[in-house]
Amino acid sequence: MKSVWRRVFGPFYISVAMLLLSLPAQSAEVEGVRLWRAPDHTRLVFDLSGPAEHKLFTLSGPHRVVIDVADTRLAAQFDDLELDNTPIARVRHGRHNKKDLRVVLDLKQQVKPRSFALRRHEDLPDRLVIDLHDRVQSEEKTLQQVGGERDIVIAIDAGHGGEDPGASGPGGLREKDVVLAISKKLKAALEKQPGFAARLVRSGDYYIPLRGRVKKGREMRADLFVSIHADAFHRKDARGAGVYAVSSRGATSETARFLAQRENESDLIGGAGSLNIGDKDDTLAGVLLDLSMTATMNASLDIGASVLSRIGGITHLHKKQVEQANFSVLRSPDVPSILVETGFITNPREARHLRDPSFQRKMARALSDGIVAHFSSRPPAGTWLAANPGKGERRHTIGRGDTLSGIAARYNVSVSALKRLNGIDSSVIRVGQTLTIPSG
Repeated sequence: MKSVWRRVFGPFYISVAMLLLSLPAQSAEVEGVRLWRAPDHTRLVFDLSGPAEHKLFTLSGPHRVVIDVADTRLAAQFDDLELDNTPIARVRHGRHNKKDLRVVLDLKQQVKPRSFALRRHEDLPDRLVIDLHDRVQSEEKTLQQVGGERDIVIAIDAGHGGEDPGASGPGGLREKDVVLAISKKLKAALEKQPGFAARLVRSGDYYIPLRGRVKKGREMRADLFVSIHADAFHRKDARGAGVYAVSSRGATSETARFLAQRENESDLIGGAGSLNIGDKDDTLAGVLLDLSMTATMNASLDIGASVLSRIGGITHLHKKQVEQANFSVLRSPDVPSILVETGFITNPREARHLRDPSFQRKMARALSDGIVAHFSSRPPAGTWLAANPGKGERRHTIGRGDTLSGIAARYNVSVSALKRLNGIDSSVIRVGQTLTIPSG
């Protein structure tokens, strides 16, 4: 019986198996196409249904970039791409070798292209990323004032951006939008202070790799690097703002460790060229060693404490002390750096605040007050503030437990001068109110 079954059905199953083996592998599809413009480059992203090999080359006369994606077909449209303010004049596509997708970028000017693939990550698909770097070298701007004394430079880093939206909150609220709004308001607040200059690391909706953010802060010759975030937690009842400094020996809490891990995954989402962000190479080890051997970490903790005391006056704090975690974006060997969590975007109540421009302004003012207070008491040598002690405008955001007499004693001014400058007729003050401190 068994031999009869083999004679009758065996050839059939063998034929089916051979047919299945002979079928070509399923082709990939380009399911979506997106375009981002940054100050120094343009990013084109293809969302793929699966991984696909690709080749990129350039042509001249006129300048073109050609991308061949193996065994892939186009299921998206290029017509809706906004090409204004980009080096791309037109996008064309067609078949190559009967099965490959060929995309041709007709250029307005010569660029330096770079491409890489990103594998599927969480809810993000496989992607092919094309970066077109501008060839024009930007002039390095000096921050030294003509008079000799320089401004104190604050580098403000709005987290995430472009391909990486960050955490999401109710109603489609995106972290990248919230933190950019707060960062712009912080820049405006700081630039109202004499002796301060603020620079945005990210001024629009585009992605910058984590190490690139650190590099930009150093290139700005910043006295402080502030990274602004509004992160998420797996529990919706998690709430409160916080301030973090880097740690080379582990996080100070489970939340700090979770947030650091999540932020460090940004390079997997946005793509920094090196897909394995977990590798600890000699360069990174050297940076961490330098951090432990210099005063940078201690300065970061001091500035963080000043900032934390101010934001505690306008919102709930997750922790009442500066926490430490191994955030990649804070790994600068010589620039004090802090990361500010302005609230949990996954908490419905805090999400409403983070969406509100009024709260964003209060948060920006509190951050500015904390930064200015620190540098007013410890101005770096060679700065305008060091040469003009007491002339910078100082402000204090009232926190829980503050009194007029206590604030006056803290800044070594009289209560009457404090009340007169701020138009206060009684001793009643409210949490979140900002007072201007007399100059002396």
